Amino acid sequence: MVLGEVITEVGQIGLWLQALGIVVVLAIVFQIISFFYNRKRMKEVHQIKQDMVRIEGKIDKIIKNTK
Repeated sequence: MVLGEVITEVGQIGLWLQALGIVVVLAIVFQIISFFYNRKRMKEVHQIKQDMVRIEGKIDKIIKNTK
């Protein structure tokens, strides 16, 4: 009878470890997806920043020519 209880307890611990593993895998997948999403957004922000620098340069050039 004691051996059966030990096996049951070990089985319960195994189920908890399996559930924990699933949570860890899902967290890793979520982090990978958010990394690629944020990378795409940062590329867009960088492009906007480059455009703004270019526009500011043109504005400065126009202002310098009008003086």
